[in-house]
Amino acid sequence: MTENTATLSSLESLLDSRISCRAYEDRQVPRDVINEILRLAQKTPSWCNTQPWQVAITEGEGTEKFRAGLGAYVMANPQESDFEFPREYQGVYKSRRFDCAMALYSSVGIEHGDRAGSGAQTMKNFELFGAPHVAIITTDEALGTYGAVDCGLYVNSFLLAAQSLGVATIPQAALAGCSKFIHEHFGIDDTRKVVCAISFGYADTEHPVNGFRTSREDVDNVVQWMSN
Repeated sequence: MTENTATLSSLESLLDSRISCRAYEDRQVPRDVINEILRLAQKTPSWCNTQPWQVAITEGEGTEKFRAGLGAYVMANPQESDFEFPREYQGVYKSRRFDCAMALYSSVGIEHGDRAGSGAQTMKNFELFGAPHVAIITTDEALGTYGAVDCGLYVNSFLLAAQSLGVATIPQAALAGCSKFIHEHFGIDDTRKVVCAISFGYADTEHPVNGFRTSREDVDNVVQWMSN
């Protein structure tokens, strides 16, 4: 096996094995492992090397305080995000979202139309799915949309770096809908905008919610070639 082939194989293995983990073991990720994830993620490219991301990370009692405060906030306040959420899902985006939701609900025995069950599953977002850590990703508002795009690249680097070290993750836009609480809890300046969160820890591999997988569109359906 050549060096390039081995590198490609390693990358594909990370991409294939990474999942959005929704159940975690009750144990902390060592600080040195988290620091290694952050070191690797910091290699992310950005427009003009602006590196707009800032990251707030919880551990131990800090996670529990955030989890409790977030849950109370969600029950008492409407959604309010720094970036506009999708107004609606149409066409293929609607069908992909529906298929993902049905696979998730089926994995934990929630039947189609069970509003109470699906609502309870949705609330697990704000319990961080039981993860022992969460990372909050913010960008400088002055950098606009492309600052958020750069942060998206950083998030993907974080996910793959974590996966390479045996740490499971789930990127969460849902928490960005609690931006007011997040700003206050972490003391984040108003000039910074909450992009998303990443809950992470060691996966509970026995939990059925971690057993389902989503599909990906065929490459031919998303690429346009211009040869002349």
